[in-house]
Amino acid sequence: MNSLLWSITLGAILLNATAVNAATLDEWRGRTIYQVLTDRFARSDGSTDASCEVVDGRYCGGSWKGIKDQLDYIQGMNFDAIWMSPVVSQLDQTTIDGEAYTGYWAQDLYALNERFGTAEDLRDLIDELHRRGMYIMFDIVVNHMAYAGHPRQLATQARHLNPFNDEKYYHSYCPVDGDDRRTTEVCWLGSNTVPLADLRTEKTDVREMFGDWIGEMVSNYSIDGLRIDTALNVEPGFFPDFVDASNVFNTGETMDGDNSFVCRWADTIGSILNYPIYYPLIRTFSSPEGNINDLITTIYTMRENCKDPTAYGIFSENHDVQRFTELTNDTAQAKNVLAFNIMADGIPIIYQGQEQHMTGGVNPYTNRAPMWHTEFDTNAELYKHIADLVLARQHFALDGDDYTASENDVIYQDYHTFALRKGKGDKQVITVLNNNGHTSEDFEIEIKGHKLEHGTTVLEVLSCTRLTVSKSGILTVPMGSGLPKVIYPEKHLKNSGLCGEGEPLPKPSPTIIATTYATTINGHSTMVATSATSSPKHSKLAIGGAPQDRATTAALPVLAAVLSILLASSSAFLYRSTGF
Repeated sequence: MNSLLWSITLGAILLNATAVNAATLDEWRGRTIYQVLTDRFARSDGSTDASCEVVDGRYCGGSWKGIKDQLDYIQGMNFDAIWMSPVVSQLDQTTIDGEAYTGYWAQDLYALNERFGTAEDLRDLIDELHRRGMYIMFDIVVNHMAYAGHPRQLATQARHLNPFNDEKYYHSYCPVDGDDRRTTEVCWLGSNTVPLADLRTEKTDVREMFGDWIGEMVSNYSIDGLRIDTALNVEPGFFPDFVDASNVFNTGETMDGDNSFVCRWADTIGSILNYPIYYPLIRTFSSPEGNINDLITTIYTMRENCKDPTAYGIFSENHDVQRFTELTNDTAQAKNVLAFNIMADGIPIIYQGQEQHMTGGVNPYTNRAPMWHTEFDTNAELYKHIADLVLARQHFALDGDDYTASENDVIYQDYHTFALRKGKGDKQVITVLNNNGHTSEDFEIEIKGHKLEHGTTVLEVLSCTRLTVSKSGILTVPMGSGLPKVIYPEKHLKNSGLCGEGEPLPKPSPTIIATTYATTINGHSTMVATSATSSPKHSKLAIGGAPQDRATTAALPVLAAVLSILLASSSAFLYRSTGF
């Protein structure tokens, strides 16, 4: 066999060699996620004035290339992960319910939504994210498939759905009744125009088909995590095997405020989006009359009823709920919501547009207006506020001992204000929040129970104000204009990048490792050259300058040995097949 065939053979095998070194929960806890709705984020042509009739519910032109071109904007807020709307092929029709621009009307799980670009575009985006040290979280649906027609037409419509192409894979039609939880897991969502056919996820064959699909999807696109849509509509028992098959971090959408109910899903998925915290959070800060005690009570009942709220996704907006600005335009109250969102227990998620103080409600979903109309303004007040908060959290996570896995305690509370303490030892983060609004007069609060020694100098990192713990152990915090405070011992802020304290602590960055192995193929000594891009999460195998999906550096010698066996055993077949 000549050298050309060996090159083809070696390249083919290496291109298909993948080993996944999945990010752990602890690694995800240290991340801060920016949620991207692909169709409404950025266009490939870079337009900032392209029209988008939001109330029509149709595609507006966002793309994967558009996201890639705006990663500097996202990273400018110090985010190190993005959650991106579903990528699979959708119902490609215009209906009276609109179009499948959000990605939740899947028809073919094994094909991509060409409206957003090509497979190469998607891989280019993911490669660039990983090059920057960022994670990618795919949004997926395991509850249903979609078609245009009446629910009673499933028998004829199912053949268009892949891989669940027979009505045997679906529950018999019944509409979900929001007042009857018994219907949640077995009945259908959607409408009589676009029914969402509910899958029999309790069946072994359906579970196995999903396991095969998600394993392939994660491998093909180097996915770091999954957000599972409508998880509440799937029985909790489905998820353990599915999560194992994915081999990555999963979090589920459980759109219900009852923590004793939704934490059943957290137990089997490992993480959920924290709706039980979301509802009192918004009520608390949307008005000076908001009930702070309601939010604080929920923080503690979550701990009682759920295994580990620090693993949950914590948010204050998303594509399914109204923007905070629909309740109040007060920027100070918005800053408090964002401070809680990023400093509270859990993995913070910020929805595109929060940094621009965008408006929008639901029914119709005006909360999904295109980001490009904001011209991606990096001077926006909340853009800078979020950047500071995320940078602070990243420093606390890098500097503290298990900071992200520790739980906040409430150490001060009055009618409008409360303070949280999080951390271990003398590395305590104190977050002070209030719902007074920007017209609030100046006042002071005195905090005890902060676990800091008397005489400790702390820095309020949002205003760069120094404070000192008194001899009696009291930390007096000046409050004004309704603004939040984030406080940390000054001696631990070196190299934080906050308030002029040097450059941020370095994050582990990818490095290129080139290695050459000698192996024997058909009796001839052959050199196999490999290179790997290594990071805390990702390694990429490269042959001939073409990086491929993750393979751990440690596996390269083993891979070379396996290759020699595979190549030797397959050479005769390849020779006959190709004629070389």
